[in-house]
Amino acid sequence: MREIYENWCENAKENDLNDELMRIRDNNFAIEERFYKELEFGTAGLRGIMGAGTNRMNIYVVRRATQGMANYIKKVRSDKKSVLSVAISYDSRNKSSLFAKEAARVLAANGIKVYLSRELEPTPVLSFFVRHYKCIAGIMITASHNPAEYNGYKVYGQDGCQMTGDLCNLVYEEICKLGFFDVDVKDFEESVNEKLIEYVSEDVYDSYIDCVKRNQINPGICYDSNLTVAYTPLNGAGNKLVRRVLSEIGAADVSVVEEQSQPDGQFTTCRYPNPEIDETLSLGVKLAKKINADILLATDPDADRVGLAVAKGDGEYIRLTGNETGILLVDYILSEKIRKGTMPQNPIVVKTIVSSILVDRIAEKYGVEVKNVLTGFKYIGEVILNLEGKREENRFVFGFEESCGYLSGTYVRDKDAVLACMLITEMASYYKKQNKTLNEVIQSLYEEYGYYLNTTLNFEFAGTEGVQKMTEIMTHLRAGLIKEIAGFPVTKIADYLLGKEKDLTLNTEKNIDLPLSDVISFQMKGNHAAIIRPSGTEPKIKLYITAVGKTKAEAEGITKEISSHIKICLGIV
Repeated sequence: MREIYENWCENAKENDLNDELMRIRDNNFAIEERFYKELEFGTAGLRGIMGAGTNRMNIYVVRRATQGMANYIKKVRSDKKSVLSVAISYDSRNKSSLFAKEAARVLAANGIKVYLSRELEPTPVLSFFVRHYKCIAGIMITASHNPAEYNGYKVYGQDGCQMTGDLCNLVYEEICKLGFFDVDVKDFEESVNEKLIEYVSEDVYDSYIDCVKRNQINPGICYDSNLTVAYTPLNGAGNKLVRRVLSEIGAADVSVVEEQSQPDGQFTTCRYPNPEIDETLSLGVKLAKKINADILLATDPDADRVGLAVAKGDGEYIRLTGNETGILLVDYILSEKIRKGTMPQNPIVVKTIVSSILVDRIAEKYGVEVKNVLTGFKYIGEVILNLEGKREENRFVFGFEESCGYLSGTYVRDKDAVLACMLITEMASYYKKQNKTLNEVIQSLYEEYGYYLNTTLNFEFAGTEGVQKMTEIMTHLRAGLIKEIAGFPVTKIADYLLGKEKDLTLNTEKNIDLPLSDVISFQMKGNHAAIIRPSGTEPKIKLYITAVGKTKAEAEGITKEISSHIKICLGIV
């Protein structure tokens, strides 16, 4: 590590990186943290803390990754006469614009044309760019909802979907062949003049918004609903397009949190710009109370996810979970499509395995198939792609994951907060015309089906010791020692890394028809469940608990019991 560190001291010419390297010269721990490994390129691309070193996000890591992708593209392209192109965009994070331009310079040096966004954009818009310009790949500079010190590099295939495992491994092989300081770059302005780098045309945004609006269920319903909306982009990329689409569907009464309206990579108003966290929505709730809003919408920094808080009727607001928002949207979309006669034949709803199983029950009521996929919206995108290959893409009705990601329509291959804000606003308008709040609607669904409480817990494991600890925990779970959890007998164990599901009641085993992934699921008597997986983007293990009760209090009690038991099993205090 010291040898690698000295190499960086000699070759890293950017002032901020060089200054950082000099500051840590006598700090072995700081050197180790930056150089004990390289940021791994996987299905989430790259993501890490910004700074100097192989284990940090910086221009040299970005250049090397881009050169590796360029080498892969040139190696596998089928038509050597065609012009190869890549779309690049970025969000509001510190250095996002810089990293995007550095990636563009590398591609230009390789003779690959770049379509670059002129300003920050939501991640789903990048997916749209790829498909619109018929690019061979796309790059989005973002770290989603991570704290301000992070940034990342997400890679998309020519279908507009995030690259999945096999493709990422092939790109990673090319990256690993390269050094950090031997990547050629072309002058940016020269590349623009030569049209190797071209800014995205303004009319592309019109096309994108048109595609979003085609997914309205009840067009025009917002015009006379008198719905009041509070909105916060959390200092990210959603402000411009979210406000535009809401205006164009007739939602005129939209107020934006002023302190969070402009891009700010420091995220000074919220430490964790994650719309799943109550504290993150505090300024939005304050505005909602001030204007007596019906709903509060909050998009994350790259505007692919949206959080929702709704009026309780007593002057207070409650944040709905990503699952609850998904449940509401599924019930609204399916019921209205059936009522209006617009439901396609053999419709499909797609959700991730950690998302609420209440969706399965709702879909069953309406005669709609539910397809469960691994965590990550790229797998929902794959389902759309496979349907498209059979010319059956119209069967796709809705897709969602519990972490506030939603998609209706096939115009992009990623979750889209711009679209989700539109659908939620339309849905809230529909129910307001019936004198119902969204809180009342979700409670009525719980009364009909039972209270399905979904809880996600995160356990952080930082540094080299943390990686080892997470490995030990997952190995322990695979030992097959857990037969009951909090007094509830385990009925099924699904190990997605081995691709096997065991039915402990019938003493049978079957294959899981999904890509291999480091996930273990325990199903229990009473429809309770616990799913454990290491995060693909952060040093943490995630625990997803489903508890089913007749009331919220009963479900909360079961959740507490399951959580306590599993923490003991995992050795987590």
